[in-house]
Amino acid sequence: MRIAVIGAGPCGLAAAKYLRAEKAFANIVIFEQRDDVGGVWYYTPNNTIDDNFSIPHTKPNTSPEKPVCTRRTTIGHHSGSHKDEGILEFLSPAYDLLETNIPHTLMNYSDHKFPPHTPLFPEHAVVKEYLQGYAEDIRSFISFQTQVVNVSPLQMASGDKGWKVTVRDIRTNNDSTHHFDAVVVANGHYSDPYLPDIPGIEHWNKVYPGAITHSKFYRRPEEYRDKKVVIVGNSASGIDLSVQIANVSRKPLLISTKDWGETLSSSPQSELVPEIVEFIPSERAEIRLADGRIERDIDHVVFCTGYIYSFPFLSQAVNPPVVTDGKRPCNLFQHIFYSPRPTLAFVGLPQRIVPFPVSEAQAALIARVFSGRLELPPLKEMMEWEINWIAHHGLGKSFNSLAFPLDAEYINFLHDYSLQARRRDDLANDGKGKIPPYWGEKEKWVRKMFPVIKAASRALGSRRQEITSLEALGFDFEKWKDEDAALKASL
Repeated sequence: MRIAVIGAGPCGLAAAKYLRAEKAFANIVIFEQRDDVGGVWYYTPNNTIDDNFSIPHTKPNTSPEKPVCTRRTTIGHHSGSHKDEGILEFLSPAYDLLETNIPHTLMNYSDHKFPPHTPLFPEHAVVKEYLQGYAEDIRSFISFQTQVVNVSPLQMASGDKGWKVTVRDIRTNNDSTHHFDAVVVANGHYSDPYLPDIPGIEHWNKVYPGAITHSKFYRRPEEYRDKKVVIVGNSASGIDLSVQIANVSRKPLLISTKDWGETLSSSPQSELVPEIVEFIPSERAEIRLADGRIERDIDHVVFCTGYIYSFPFLSQAVNPPVVTDGKRPCNLFQHIFYSPRPTLAFVGLPQRIVPFPVSEAQAALIARVFSGRLELPPLKEMMEWEINWIAHHGLGKSFNSLAFPLDAEYINFLHDYSLQARRRDDLANDGKGKIPPYWGEKEKWVRKMFPVIKAASRALGSRRQEITSLEALGFDFEKWKDEDAALKASL
């Protein structure tokens, strides 16, 4: 079989590793539109708004993302001369001060640890370097600066079902078409920003151009110095940006959220307020909040409202569609296989997870199915799985949420499912192949605790970079386990 992998970010790299380990494929090609690995961890300093973004933005893009041309100064390796040149780049949501919100001891791939000296919550550049090291032995599989622009089903002469993949060379803008037996989609879901349609927002944006933006285009807090700023949303990016911007903006920074009365209390630098229900394009740049309060003289509104599921390269011939309104993927079995034609698979779509180990677990199952060592259930059964999942989790964004403990259960389920595959003598681990991660008691404890762990790290300020282990931060699993056992024995 010939396999195409779309994307050389964390999920695409994991997929390629497990596919290669099966020793069953004639060709594995990773198409990556950037010039290096990393995906969302490939930082781009430019904060230009991309062409596909609009205000409001509530529906998935239907055309492929366009690169932006930025100026970059390079230094010659031998001459030492400086050269200013235009570079075509795809904007990343990574920002200057981005750090992980997951301890690297839990975040890492099962067979590739971060270096021992790594800060517990590493900066984006450290994560990219880590991914470059992880990709070293599969770099020859990657076709860089190659954007996938169309994927459509194909009926080959042999009668086997395959896929036609059209790609574009970013440097020449030339297209070429290739045939594959299976496709793994690993393009992530942090490229198509969601920005809600609030009454008055479109006109307000025209009156005050540039005042409304999305966290994808945020890079550094300095541009908000002494400005009156509203952050919309208080999930991971909302919390991170509000902390950074509040240090330089007018006080208090306003954090607008639906559940404002049930969330963290306001600090001296920021104030939690209800959601925005109307933008009023008056002379004083007003917004109306859900409690009727009006805030005036707003300089910037930064939406940290997440992203839309978007696969603009999937042709209309992929029917029923994988995406409709962008709130969730459709017609997938176990969040992975396109049920009507399971030679199309997806990695990394669930949210509120630890992405690297989840992508490994998904990749392990995909590789075993594509190599023929493991069979999927009949179409009817795969469709029933989605119906049952909807019944328990809903049709909206909650469909994709695997917040703890669901992510731990999912990783271990996929581990066990993968190991049901038939053994083959030429494979590692006594014929079982590459083993996906499995979370034991310690991993589950860290996963449950990491919001508290992150808060403890943040409280250290700049000293947090000196902390390289959970124990150094005061989170000792063995000590906790002993204390928990003693407490239970005393009851």
